[in-house]
Amino acid sequence: MLHYIYGTDLANFPKLRDTMFRDRAAQFANRLGWDAVTVDENGHEMDGYDALNPLYIIWEMPDGTHGGSMRMMPTVGETMVNDHFGHLTGGVKIQSPLIWECTRFCISPRADRKATAALVVAAGELMDEFALEHFVGVFFEKMNRVFSLSYIDADVLGVDPQMDAAGDRIAVGTWEITPKTIERNLARVGITREMSKDWFRASFNRNYVPTPAPVEFKMCA
Repeated sequence: MLHYIYGTDLANFPKLRDTMFRDRAAQFANRLGWDAVTVDENGHEMDGYDALNPLYIIWEMPDGTHGGSMRMMPTVGETMVNDHFGHLTGGVKIQSPLIWECTRFCISPRADRKATAALVVAAGELMDEFALEHFVGVFFEKMNRVFSLSYIDADVLGVDPQMDAAGDRIAVGTWEITPKTIERNLARVGITREMSKDWFRASFNRNYVPTPAPVEFKMCA
């Protein structure tokens, strides 16, 4: 199931919250070895932008834990792109109520391939329901392969000429989620657009009853 949760409401979802921040620590601090990230005494990876009440999109696993997530913030406020990566955009700030920043894209090591597809669908729903035109983000060039496999065409605005220890370079780009992209990723998740809309609306209306996720049955020999 997909959840759209503002930072101030994360306390209402302690299992999702804790497993999300721990999976972020596992991905960004342990596996990728980013020097700039901080892990607290609870094993949570958090930064200053988590204190600005961002909107978290979270894919929930069947056991109620975090399967994948990303952090969304309007560019009219503080963003990583404008605060730290202006040299990749020629010093031009990207600020518009129609553009939101996507950061901390994280997939749990326990998740399957549905997690990435579900997050793409969720980004499409956010773009559709909030009348957004683009997302912007900082990513490693190798992520272009993930974008391509998810039917997303990123418009690269700038690339750092310096490579990191793994031979990759940081880039800034924008992208949009088209209806065709949503439909293709819905098929990968195994849900309908109606179910995706249900989940979105249930996140912003606690009295809304969403359609339950489909149950997979296995034939016994």
